[in-house]
Amino acid sequence: MNNRNTVLILMILGAVAMRFLTYQLPLMSNFTPVGAVALFGGAYFTDKWKAYLVPLVTLFLSDMVINYMYAERNIIDYSATFWVYLSFAIMVFIGTQIKKPNFINVTAGSLLSVIIFWLLTDLPWLYGGELYPHTLAGYGQSLVAAIPFQKNMLFGDALFGLLLFGGFELAKTKFVSLRSRHEQLAM
Repeated sequence: MNNRNTVLILMILGAVAMRFLTYQLPLMSNFTPVGAVALFGGAYFTDKWKAYLVPLVTLFLSDMVINYMYAERNIIDYSATFWVYLSFAIMVFIGTQIKKPNFINVTAGSLLSVIIFWLLTDLPWLYGGELYPHTLAGYGQSLVAAIPFQKNMLFGDALFGLLLFGGFELAKTKFVSLRSRHEQLAM
């Protein structure tokens, strides 16, 4: 493991640890770094398998801990699990498309990621028949009800994206070993 990967993993673990501060605060629900972590991993890991593995495993492990803390039992699978993890895998893919991390690219990636997450994870049939009818109108109701959560996700992605992307770009200016081989050769 090289310095770059070590720093990337430590930054991801540090950001995901922030989930533990907000999991019991309904007002802060979904204000987490997870979307930013997925984009960040996709953008910076040169080995794409690491780009997917590190954020998704980190999310899975933190989900296990939070679910245990919240429900006092391990909940690994719930009705929307597949869609949630598929959404984050798509976010990693979006991150892999960010060739030059800058404000516009990261903001666009964050916005697209939140929209995809919103559209996939608020399908009405994911949460049983008692919440929303399994119709297009029910899907619309589910999407509208999710707006506060998605707003928090957008703000979380913006803040943590700024910290992760901005912090790593700043660190790369100070420490050459954090630059990718391509960046080092271009100098």
